[in-house]
Amino acid sequence: MSFDRLIQGIVKTQNPTVAGLDPKLDFIPNYIKENAYMEYGKTLEGAAQALFEFNKGLIDALCDIVPAVKPQAAYYEMYGWNGVHALQKTIAYAKSKGMFVITDGKRNDIGTTMEAYAKAHLGVTDIEGEAVEAFGADALTVNGYLGTDGVKPVINICKDNDKGLFILVKTSNPSSGELQDRILDDHLSIYHTMGNMCEKWGEELMGQYPYSGVGAVVGATYPRQLGELRKALPHTFFLVPGYGAQGGGAADVAPAFDENGLGAIINSSRGIMCAWKKEDGLDPKDYAQAARREAIRMRDEIVSYIGQIHC
Repeated sequence: MSFDRLIQGIVKTQNPTVAGLDPKLDFIPNYIKENAYMEYGKTLEGAAQALFEFNKGLIDALCDIVPAVKPQAAYYEMYGWNGVHALQKTIAYAKSKGMFVITDGKRNDIGTTMEAYAKAHLGVTDIEGEAVEAFGADALTVNGYLGTDGVKPVINICKDNDKGLFILVKTSNPSSGELQDRILDDHLSIYHTMGNMCEKWGEELMGQYPYSGVGAVVGATYPRQLGELRKALPHTFFLVPGYGAQGGGAADVAPAFDENGLGAIINSSRGIMCAWKKEDGLDPKDYAQAARREAIRMRDEIVSYIGQIHC
């Protein structure tokens, strides 16, 4: 099962974190952009090339200490087909370095349309009898608020292709409570109800560890809910955004983990990508090493709360 590989990577690196690859041009050192523009001009193609070169440097610096990366599709789609190609190349490059790849697409639809999304990001596309992998990520974020009709097609693709999914449960944004915190007739919140549905859906994708291939997105900005859901969802692996730039810290994410230091992977995007901007006097060409130092600091801070990680 896909998340077995993620868990093994976390244990091997003793690092329950994922580096978000959400690059903006402002995050990229000028020398990378200038090289790309010299070849392609200030075009969508030039911008996409700069994104990919930036990502390659980060992946090279992180692949031995961080088990996973999480590219956010929107940051690539804004550059048209060139940006989407950069996303595909980023996924392939990260996987070639042994990293687990979570595409943050938050896809949400039903029936054959959701099946098409799942085939694109996690499965294979049939071209006149030839099966071709389009993007090839290991997991995809999914908005489950259309119910089972929008989740079942992804689960089927995951079964066939050894992949996983993370479903939005309690998101890190400030207004998430407008809907997700509302209490239903059974006295459970909407987010808790969605979490319970993840547990049920996950029964079809159980792995060798206690966790299924149906994970949940639960924000670091809500530590009480993290702890509540960890106890309530013993087979659901958490993807936890909101660490660092959004205000969450190691103490906030600690409730997401079980007694073995497993059960969650914590995302940092800007904190890692932009670390080079925070070191006075740093040569921008050393941006990737600055990212590595921040990733190590983040790892050590979290592990100081949860202890050694083991299966």
